[in-house]
Amino acid sequence: MFHNFLKKKTQGNYEINMTPLIDVSLVLVVMLLLLTPLAFESSIAVRKAVSSAKKSENQEKEERIEIHIIAEDSVLVNRTLVARSELSEVLEPILVDKVQRRVVIDCADNVSHGAFVSVLDQAKLCGAAEIAVLGR
Repeated sequence: MFHNFLKKKTQGNYEINMTPLIDVSLVLVVMLLLLTPLAFESSIAVRKAVSSAKKSENQEKEERIEIHIIAEDSVLVNRTLVARSELSEVLEPILVDKVQRRVVIDCADNVSHGAFVSVLDQAKLCGAAEIAVLGR
């Protein structure tokens, strides 16, 4: 009988306790979740002075052209007053020199819809690649 008791006592429970392993794994997962966005935000892009100097030479050609329709027969092209009938002659040489050919059009409240559409058409025919309309 005593011999049976010793056999049961020496067999024991040999299962691995998984709780510490799971705790450590969950802590690592939480740390990775919190630190991953910080790793992407900390990367700062630095441009060399030579490359930014080359871009500044081309910056003038990348400017947008602003057209403000102030009345039925007059518009402002880059703050220069132009008759609407002469818009094509003024706009076309400006667009030829530009690289991206962006045009921004703003319209006064008292201008008719037909005059506004006419200026849009003239800008497109003169070679504007992108036309943006400022609205209220």
